[in-house]
Amino acid sequence: MGQHYLDGALHTFRDYKKLAERAFAQISDEDFFRTLDEESNSIAINMKHMAGNMISRWTDFLTTDGEKPERNRDLEFVMLPETSKDDMLAYWERGWQCVFDAVEPLKPEDLMRTIRVRGQDHTVVQAINRQLAHYAYHVGQIVFLAKHFKSSEWQSLSVPKNRSAEFNAQLQNRER
Repeated sequence: MGQHYLDGALHTFRDYKKLAERAFAQISDEDFFRTLDEESNSIAINMKHMAGNMISRWTDFLTTDGEKPERNRDLEFVMLPETSKDDMLAYWERGWQCVFDAVEPLKPEDLMRTIRVRGQDHTVVQAINRQLAHYAYHVGQIVFLAKHFKSSEWQSLSVPKNRSAEFNAQLQNRER
């Protein structure tokens, strides 16, 4: 059961990463940094925050508090003018690598170990679930923004609008 949970969590983390990447691959560099209004975050800011969170939470997560002293969460929501899309993509990859480096070696017996995040105890299962929910939230924001910016040119990442029957038929034909 524990290994099944770990395999499922890793699969879901990979799916979230791929979903976000397929979304932001469709937009221009300008839209990558664009916000809907002054209170909104851009795709780049969402990625910066996610990567900062990943690096903090997953680096030495079994032995150190998940909120690292060197993390400046508030700066994750500030995009410096000199930041390029390539800079953000590299930071994004670094964050995800921390996730995979931490989760891949876990064993079922690790799942009930106690770790700390912001001074509060969590089991490893709770910590993984917390991050799965957090990343889903921000990946959803990334997909929403990319779809909004592409509008009618958006290429669906799942079941295209008004094409459910066709999609289901294709799935059934593949399984035969």
